[in-house]
Amino acid sequence: MTPEVKRWPALRKLARWVLGVGLIGAGIAHLTFQRVEFQAQVPDWFPLDEDFVVLASGVVEIALGAAALFVRRYRALVGWVIAAFFVVVFPGNLWQWIEGKDAFGLDTNAKRFGRLFLQPVFIAVALFATNARRT
Repeated sequence: MTPEVKRWPALRKLARWVLGVGLIGAGIAHLTFQRVEFQAQVPDWFPLDEDFVVLASGVVEIALGAAALFVRRYRALVGWVIAAFFVVVFPGNLWQWIEGKDAFGLDTNAKRFGRLFLQPVFIAVALFATNARRT
């Protein structure tokens, strides 16, 4: 086994912890100090109350973060679910850019547009960290 291959488990573990803690932190932010900021990402056409969507997605993020950290047997499935979650919330990021809504310090169209490119990175990290691509 080459030294490069030996580092993959450590990198996956680090990525999984960053992902899990990040999701839990974002979920807590949804429920508390950035609640209004997250409401800027809920499209007007979405059929549910924006505050409910923010609260529900915060709870989901906390659960997904905890699952990333502590679920072992179904870790790959957790990775796919997290990746799917990032896909599902992407229209909110797109909506924020299209509508020019300021939130999270994204106060220009260029910043909002640049944020769109983070979502594929989050998806890739979720799949890598949980070794989901092996399934």
